[in-house]
Amino acid sequence: MPRPHSNYGWRARLGLIVPPTNTVNEAEWQLLLRELEGVTLHVTRMALHTNSATPEGKQALMADIEQALGMLAPAQPDVIAYGCTAGSMVSPLDSLSDAMQSLSHVPCVATAPALVHAARAMGMKRIVVATPYHDTLNRHEVEYLTEQGLEVLAISGLGIGAAGPHDFVRIAQVPEEKVLEHCVSAWREGADGMIISCTDFATLRVVPRLEALFGKPVVSSNLATLWRTLQAAGIPPVIAGHGGLLAS
Repeated sequence: MPRPHSNYGWRARLGLIVPPTNTVNEAEWQLLLRELEGVTLHVTRMALHTNSATPEGKQALMADIEQALGMLAPAQPDVIAYGCTAGSMVSPLDSLSDAMQSLSHVPCVATAPALVHAARAMGMKRIVVATPYHDTLNRHEVEYLTEQGLEVLAISGLGIGAAGPHDFVRIAQVPEEKVLEHCVSAWREGADGMIISCTDFATLRVVPRLEALFGKPVVSSNLATLWRTLQAAGIPPVIAGHGGLLAS
């Protein structure tokens, strides 16, 4: 079936699902997509999920995702991404994106598995993880990444969310220099690279600085998800100046 004409998204229309308080993911993607003519972004929101590893949590997640996919469907996106790290830590690795694709009938991407695919593409096996999260969520992330075959040498969080879900709005408010400082303090020698977790964590200008400092690849939630989404859209994910993942 021929693709519908689009005056702006003539190369690809990207659908994106983010949690309600998230203000960083689409902002960073919009900045990156300025470099790609003919690619547009179309966003909807859904409830935050942080317990999707349990059967009950996964059921609740899928119910909300199905509704969000339905909201995006009239825009006829070519690919849909679920831009939430905590909510997409579902095993097996691609089971969530596969389920989304079955519901939407277009290629789908989810952040947590995108991070794993990106880490593998960059040759990472032994990693350090920097997050804004509290200890419980960090432990969940270590379990998830370990299940996918990555060795987590260390994980460091800022403790945000410990007071309850209402606390997560503070993630986007962390200044970039504080993000940089946090990531530098999290680094451990012997790591193949770093994952910076959370799509609401402002890292776009931080990643190249960290790679220059460490001499190792650094992958953020937003960069990994966009990289994987562009691949699914058949667009080479090459955007210069934003780290090794998008460099080639």
